[in-house]
Amino acid sequence: NSVLKLSSNKKEVKKLKLKQKALITALETDMPDMIGESQAMKNLYELINKVAVTDANVLIQGENGTGKELVARALHKKSTRSENPFITVDVGAITETLFESEMFGHKRGSFTDAREDRIGRFEAGNEGTIFLDEIGNLPSAMQSKLLSVIQNKEVYPLGSNQAVPIDVRLICASNISLKEAVEYGNFRQDLLYRINTVEII
Repeated sequence: NSVLKLSSNKKEVKKLKLKQKALITALETDMPDMIGESQAMKNLYELINKVAVTDANVLIQGENGTGKELVARALHKKSTRSENPFITVDVGAITETLFESEMFGHKRGSFTDAREDRIGRFEAGNEGTIFLDEIGNLPSAMQSKLLSVIQNKEVYPLGSNQAVPIDVRLICASNISLKEAVEYGNFRQDLLYRINTVEII
Protein backbone atom coordinates (compact mmCIF):
# COMPACT_ATOMS: atom_id res chain seq x y z
CA ASN A 1 0.00 0.00 0.00
CA SER A 2 2.80 2.43 0.91
CA VAL A 3 4.53 1.52 -2.40
CA LEU A 4 1.35 2.48 -4.27
CA LYS A 5 1.12 5.70 -2.28
CA LEU A 6 4.75 6.54 -3.04
CA SER A 7 4.20 5.85 -6.73
CA SER A 8 1.15 8.13 -6.88
CA ASN A 9 3.04 10.84 -4.91
CA LYS A 10 5.89 10.67 -7.43
CA LYS A 11 3.38 11.01 -10.28
CA GLU A 12 1.81 14.02 -8.53
CA VAL A 13 5.21 15.72 -8.05
CA LYS A 14 6.11 15.05 -11.70
CA LYS A 15 2.78 16.52 -12.81
CA LEU A 16 3.31 19.64 -10.66
CA LYS A 17 6.80 20.09 -12.08
CA LEU A 18 5.43 19.83 -15.63
CA LYS A 19 2.71 22.34 -14.83
CA GLN A 20 5.25 24.72 -13.28
CA LYS A 21 7.44 24.43 -16.38
CA ALA A 22 4.50 25.19 -18.68
CA LEU A 23 3.49 28.17 -16.55
CA ILE A 24 7.00 29.60 -16.49
CA THR A 25 7.12 29.38 -20.30
CA ALA A 26 3.78 31.18 -20.50
CA LEU A 27 4.62 33.61 -17.67
CA GLU A 28 2.72 36.82 -18.11
CA THR A 29 4.69 39.94 -18.83
CA ASP A 30 3.69 43.09 -16.99
CA MET A 31 0.90 44.61 -18.98
CA PRO A 32 -0.29 48.16 -18.41
CA ASP A 33 -3.78 48.55 -17.02
CA MET A 34 -6.49 49.98 -19.23
CA ILE A 35 -6.84 53.74 -18.99
CA GLY A 36 -9.30 56.22 -20.45
CA GLU A 37 -12.16 58.41 -19.32
CA SER A 38 -14.21 58.69 -22.53
CA GLN A 39 -17.81 57.47 -22.58
CA ALA A 40 -16.81 54.58 -24.84
CA MET A 41 -14.19 53.47 -22.28
CA LYS A 42 -16.67 53.82 -19.41
CA ASN A 43 -19.13 51.63 -21.32
CA LEU A 44 -16.35 49.10 -21.92
CA TYR A 45 -15.41 49.02 -18.19
CA GLU A 46 -19.07 48.50 -17.31
CA LEU A 47 -19.37 45.62 -19.78
CA ILE A 48 -16.13 44.04 -18.49
CA ASN A 49 -17.40 44.24 -14.89
CA LYS A 50 -20.69 42.59 -15.87
CA VAL A 51 -19.16 39.83 -17.99
CA ALA A 52 -16.11 39.08 -15.79
CA VAL A 53 -18.13 37.59 -12.92
CA THR A 54 -19.88 35.12 -15.24
CA ASP A 55 -18.03 32.13 -16.66
CA ALA A 56 -19.15 32.87 -20.22
CA ASN A 57 -16.72 32.42 -23.11
CA VAL A 58 -15.94 35.81 -24.64
CA LEU A 59 -15.02 36.87 -28.17
CA ILE A 60 -13.23 40.22 -28.53
CA GLN A 61 -13.23 41.63 -32.06
CA GLY A 62 -11.21 44.62 -33.19
CA GLU A 63 -8.30 45.74 -35.33
CA ASN A 64 -4.67 45.13 -34.37
CA GLY A 65 -3.45 47.46 -31.64
CA THR A 66 -6.90 48.12 -30.13
CA GLY A 67 -6.01 46.49 -26.78
CA LYS A 68 -7.79 43.14 -27.10
CA GLU A 69 -5.32 41.45 -24.75
CA LEU A 70 -5.78 44.23 -22.16
CA VAL A 71 -9.54 43.57 -22.22
CA ALA A 72 -8.90 39.81 -21.83
CA ARG A 73 -6.57 40.40 -18.85
CA ALA A 74 -9.08 42.77 -17.24
CA LEU A 75 -11.80 40.10 -17.60
CA HIS A 76 -9.51 37.54 -15.95
CA LYS A 77 -8.45 39.89 -13.13
CA LYS A 78 -12.07 40.62 -12.18
CA SER A 79 -13.23 37.01 -12.50
CA THR A 80 -13.53 34.27 -9.87
CA ARG A 81 -10.56 32.61 -11.61
CA SER A 82 -8.20 35.56 -10.99
CA GLU A 83 -5.98 33.56 -8.58
CA ASN A 84 -5.42 30.92 -11.26
CA PRO A 85 -3.33 31.05 -14.47
CA PHE A 86 -3.93 33.39 -17.41
CA ILE A 87 -2.41 31.71 -20.47
CA THR A 88 -1.95 33.66 -23.72
CA VAL A 89 -1.67 31.82 -27.02
CA ASP A 90 -0.99 33.59 -30.32
CA VAL A 91 -2.80 31.10 -32.53
CA GLY A 92 -1.36 32.64 -35.70
CA ALA A 93 2.20 31.97 -34.50
CA ILE A 94 1.74 28.22 -33.91
CA THR A 95 2.26 26.00 -36.93
CA GLU A 96 -0.41 23.41 -37.68
CA THR A 97 2.03 20.57 -36.93
CA LEU A 98 2.83 21.96 -33.46
CA PHE A 99 -0.71 23.00 -32.56
CA GLU A 100 -1.78 19.78 -30.81
CA SER A 101 1.47 19.36 -28.90
CA GLU A 102 1.42 23.02 -27.77
CA MET A 103 -2.25 23.09 -26.83
CA PHE A 104 -2.92 19.55 -25.60
CA GLY A 105 0.55 18.35 -24.55
CA HIS A 106 2.40 15.19 -25.53
CA LYS A 107 3.87 12.00 -24.13
CA ARG A 108 7.54 11.14 -24.41
CA GLY A 109 8.25 9.44 -27.74
CA SER A 110 4.98 10.49 -29.37
CA PHE A 111 7.02 12.15 -32.15
CA THR A 112 10.71 12.49 -33.04
CA ASP A 113 11.59 15.42 -30.76
CA ALA A 114 9.34 14.44 -27.85
CA ARG A 115 12.09 13.62 -25.34
CA GLU A 116 9.90 14.06 -22.26
CA ASP A 117 6.27 14.36 -21.24
CA ARG A 118 4.93 17.87 -21.64
CA ILE A 119 1.61 19.32 -20.61
CA GLY A 120 -0.16 21.62 -23.05
CA ARG A 121 -1.51 25.14 -22.58
CA PHE A 122 -5.01 23.90 -21.74
CA GLU A 123 -3.81 21.74 -18.86
CA ALA A 124 -1.41 24.47 -17.66
CA GLY A 125 -4.33 26.90 -17.61
CA ASN A 126 -6.68 24.54 -15.77
CA GLU A 127 -9.14 26.46 -13.54
CA GLY A 128 -7.87 29.69 -15.08
CA THR A 129 -8.35 31.59 -18.33
CA ILE A 130 -6.99 30.81 -21.78
CA PHE A 131 -6.69 33.72 -24.20
CA LEU A 132 -6.56 32.61 -27.84
CA ASP A 133 -5.39 35.59 -29.87
CA GLU A 134 -6.08 35.77 -33.62
CA ILE A 135 -8.42 32.75 -33.49
CA GLY A 136 -9.47 33.56 -37.08
CA ASN A 137 -6.08 32.24 -38.28
CA LEU A 138 -6.79 28.73 -37.02
CA PRO A 139 -6.76 26.16 -39.88
CA SER A 140 -10.02 24.20 -40.26
CA ALA A 141 -8.55 20.84 -39.10
CA MET A 142 -7.47 22.53 -35.85
CA GLN A 143 -10.85 24.28 -35.52
CA SER A 144 -12.60 20.92 -35.22
CA LYS A 145 -10.06 19.72 -32.61
CA LEU A 146 -10.57 22.90 -30.57
CA LEU A 147 -14.35 22.51 -30.83
CA SER A 148 -14.10 18.97 -29.50
CA VAL A 149 -12.02 20.18 -26.49
CA ILE A 150 -14.55 22.93 -25.68
CA GLN A 151 -17.52 20.55 -25.97
CA ASN A 152 -16.03 17.62 -24.04
CA LYS A 153 -14.00 19.66 -21.53
CA GLU A 154 -11.03 17.32 -21.93
CA VAL A 155 -7.83 17.01 -23.93
CA TYR A 156 -5.90 14.02 -25.24
CA PRO A 157 -2.14 14.65 -25.14
CA LEU A 158 -0.36 13.42 -28.29
CA GLY A 159 0.64 9.77 -27.87
CA SER A 160 -1.93 9.13 -25.13
CA ASN A 161 -5.41 7.63 -25.18
CA GLN A 162 -6.06 8.90 -21.66
CA ALA A 163 -8.31 11.99 -21.54
CA VAL A 164 -7.26 14.84 -19.22
CA PRO A 165 -10.26 16.77 -17.85
CA ILE A 166 -9.93 20.55 -18.09
CA ASP A 167 -11.86 23.47 -16.68
CA VAL A 168 -10.94 26.74 -18.38
CA ARG A 169 -12.63 29.95 -19.35
CA LEU A 170 -11.98 30.77 -22.98
CA ILE A 171 -11.44 34.30 -24.22
CA CYS A 172 -10.76 34.61 -27.95
CA ALA A 173 -9.77 37.59 -30.04
CA SER A 174 -9.87 38.26 -33.76
CA ASN A 175 -8.95 41.19 -35.98
CA ILE A 176 -11.19 39.85 -38.76
CA SER A 177 -14.96 39.45 -38.66
CA LEU A 178 -15.56 35.81 -37.79
CA LYS A 179 -19.18 36.08 -39.00
CA GLU A 180 -17.83 36.97 -42.44
CA ALA A 181 -15.25 34.17 -42.16
CA VAL A 182 -18.14 31.75 -41.52
CA GLU A 183 -19.99 33.08 -44.58
CA TYR A 184 -16.87 32.52 -46.73
CA GLY A 185 -16.47 29.00 -45.33
CA ASN A 186 -13.18 29.79 -43.53
CA PHE A 187 -14.48 29.40 -39.98
CA ARG A 188 -16.80 26.82 -38.45
CA GLN A 189 -20.19 28.18 -37.44
CA ASP A 190 -20.49 25.73 -34.51
CA LEU A 191 -17.09 26.86 -33.16
CA LEU A 192 -18.09 30.52 -33.45
CA TYR A 193 -21.27 29.71 -31.52
CA ARG A 194 -19.19 28.08 -28.74
CA ILE A 195 -16.62 30.86 -28.32
CA ASN A 196 -19.03 33.74 -28.79
CA THR A 197 -21.30 33.59 -25.72
CA VAL A 198 -20.54 37.29 -25.20
CA GLU A 199 -19.07 39.54 -27.87
CA ILE A 200 -17.02 42.67 -27.18
CA ILE A 201 -16.26 44.92 -30.15
